[in-house]
Amino acid sequence: MPRFYARRRLSIVAAISAFAASVALFNAPTASAALPTPVSGATARSYLAQLTVASEDRTGYNRDLFPHWITQSGACNTRETVLKRDGSGVVTDSSCAATSGSWYSPYDGATWSAASDVDIDHLVPLAEAWDSGADSWTTSRRQSFANDLTRPQLIAVTDNVNQAKGDQDPATWMPSRTAYRCTYVRAWVQVKYYYDLSVDPAEKSALTNYLASC
Repeated sequence: MPRFYARRRLSIVAAISAFAASVALFNAPTASAALPTPVSGATARSYLAQLTVASEDRTGYNRDLFPHWITQSGACNTRETVLKRDGSGVVTDSSCAATSGSWYSPYDGATWSAASDVDIDHLVPLAEAWDSGADSWTTSRRQSFANDLTRPQLIAVTDNVNQAKGDQDPATWMPSRTAYRCTYVRAWVQVKYYYDLSVDPAEKSALTNYLASC
């Protein structure tokens, strides 16, 4: 093929690729939750193999034992910090409360324009953590867990979806958006591994199955 036609063909391919990228960007949600990127599927599978397997009994769990929504900077607490991180065009008042913005919930694909419609989900629920080893932690460590902005543990989602999830693990609850499930289980395992929390048999089975396709 002459060089002229080869270069022209490459230019056409590049133009098509650029157009496809622009279409994808145009169709993307206007706001996307910014959960810290979880470990890869391979790393998550490695972590899962190292977690202790133990049965669960939530006797003694008390949410107040996990001090949460502590001050992060200035007037902003953890909830407000995640709302600003995960939202688009977020405007806050002098007390750091979000007065406007847009929030995309990756669990169900809904977008909200009022902060009151959004919950900050503890991806690994506090009750789940309690039953997986946090019952023996100091209050300081439980506070760190409940306000962890470094690991993929906190995310802004639709409030009633978060409430429906409650304290369930992946054996009984998963995001309705199947496209997000790989991210969800990778994050779940990473958090449990970092905090040296156990998994129950059904939970490990579910995580193993989901991670097999990640």
